[in-house]
Parts: sequence; structure tokens; C-alpha cells
Amino acid sequence: YGLKKQISESNLQLSELNEKAGNYDLAYGYLKNHIVYRDSIQNIENVKAMANMRTDFEVSQKQTEVDLLNEQKQNQRLVLFGSILALLTISIIAFGLFRKNKFINTTNEIIANEKNKTDRLLLNILPEETAKELKENGRVKARKFESVTVMFSDFKNFTLHSEHLSPEDVVESIDFYFSKFDEIMEKHGLEKIKTIGDAYMCASGLPFETEKHAHQMVRAAMEMVQFVDDIKMDNENNRTRFDIRIGISTGPVVAGVVGSKKFAYDIWGDTVNVASRKESYSDVSQINISETTYDLIKDEFECEERGEIEVKNKGMMRMYYVKWSRETPIKTIKDKHKVNSLT
Repeated sequence: YGLKKQISESNLQLSELNEKAGNYDLAYGYLKNHIVYRDSIQNIENVKAMANMRTDFEVSQKQTEVDLLNEQKQNQRLVLFGSILALLTISIIAFGLFRKNKFINTTNEIIANEKNKTDRLLLNILPEETAKELKENGRVKARKFESVTVMFSDFKNFTLHSEHLSPEDVVESIDFYFSKFDEIMEKHGLEKIKTIGDAYMCASGLPFETEKHAHQMVRAAMEMVQFVDDIKMDNENNRTRFDIRIGISTGPVVAGVVGSKKFAYDIWGDTVNVASRKESYSDVSQINISETTYDLIKDEFECEERGEIEVKNKGMMRMYYVKWSRETPIKTIKDKHKVNSLT
């Protein structure tokens, strides 16, 4: 019935009463029973206390585990949110870098294209070496060439023809002929210097010195004459027909770039003036050359001596007409031109 405590106390009182009565054996027996019940009660309490402590410990452990689990879940959520945020941030940065890189590549491509356009435009104005020097140094140093062949050409009575044409037709006609002349210059490795109205000026032997510059110039002049004559004889597109005159001279010149805006590559010297005079004293479809040019090409080209002719501001000057090449007659050149045109 759970009365061990009362039994223990009763045995203690009976032990004390018997002790006072002098019944020591009975008193001892009751004292032993008291001790047994008392120890039993204490053991039970100790067991309960230990059980409670163990229970509390286990509950505490479980609570700790639960707290740790909750903390881990919270940390996992934080890590997940942090990872998502970091991934989102990285994605935004990567997208931004991608757009920036794409913009940079596009910009670089545009810059490269514009640079190529500028370089091509510069090469249309200046010789390649001169253009390179201008880009590297910002200026071009004037240079003297000891032996260069210069050519001038123009169309006879061009002003008279142009008066009967519209401005558009004049420009279209000049562009048609000069574009072909440009092709001939490139074919023979010559340098176009400039055009002034219907005059076309070019040079051979610069910016790179060449041994056969006079021969190259004469061959180019023959092709120019042949082209103009072909247009007169076979004018399928109803082009304006012109008569061309050409003058050539060989000698020293000075070459350089003039101007800081709209600069141009040009050449100066008496050779240029003489070539211009040779053109003025030439005739239709004729290539009029100076004596210096004749001395260089006479072994290869047949020439007709015109004798000494008085030239304005120059006095008497010996002139020659180029007739044909001993290696390649004019008729053959003409046939080649037709083949090239068909091609």
C-alpha cells in the first residue's frame, strides 16, 4: 500500500519504547527493521531521482538534437537562399559581362572596319609606303628621286565637248575613262599622282625605284591610247568619244605630301614641267616623249624623231613619237585589250 515510511517510523518508535523498557533484544530487532525500511525508501527515492535525471538528460539530448536539426535546416535554407542569390548575382554579372564583351567585340569590329576603310581611302590618296610613314610619324618627309618617268594625258577639245553635255554626263564620261586608266596604272605598277579636269598625271619609278620605269610608262601609255581608240571605233554604250594626247619625260623629281587638310601626294621638278609640255605639243593618239625618255627605251620601242621644237619658256627641245614595240606590236596590244575586256 505504499506505507513503508510509516512502517519504518513505527519500528523506530517500538525500538525506542523497548529500549526504555529494558527489552534490548526487541529494541534491536525493531531498529533493524526501521533501518531496512528506511534504506528501502531511500533507495527508491534515489532510483526515482536517477531515473528523473536520466529522463531529463535524455530529454535534454533530444532537445539538443532537435535544436541542432532545426539549426541545420535553417542553415541549409540560408545556404540555399545564399546559393540562389549568389547564382543570380553571378548570372547577372555574367550576362552583363557577356553584353559588355559583345559590345566591345562589336565596337572593335566597327573600329576595325572603319580603320580598314580609312586605310583603303588613304591608299587611294597616297602610295602605300607614304601612307605608312604618315600614320607612323604624322608627317611625310620629302624625298628626291634621281630618275622618274612622268606622264601627262588629256583629251583634245574636252571643253568643247563638255559644253554639249550635262554635268552628270561629263562626270560619268571622265570617270569611265579615268577608272580604266587607274586599272592600267595598277597593272604596270605605276603611281597615279592626280587628275586636274580632263588631265591625268602619273609617275613610274616611285615610291620604289625601278630600273625599267620608262618602259613601264610607255607600255601603259600605249594601252591608254589603244583603249581610247577602241572606244571611238566600237562604242556600244554610246559613250562620249574623246581624242587623247600623251606626253612623257624622264628625270629627277621631288616627291612629298602637301597640306595638313585634304593633303595630297605630289611631285615637283623640271621633269614634271617638261612632261606637261610634251603633252601640250603632242597630237591625237600620239605618245610624245622627251629625249631623256627616248634614250632609255630606244632599244625596245620604235620611235619617230620629230626634231627640235621650240617650246614656250623652255626653248628648243628634241621630241619623239613612240610608234610600236619591237617585242609587242600595237596591234597585238590591241588584241590583248579586247580579250581582257571580254574577260
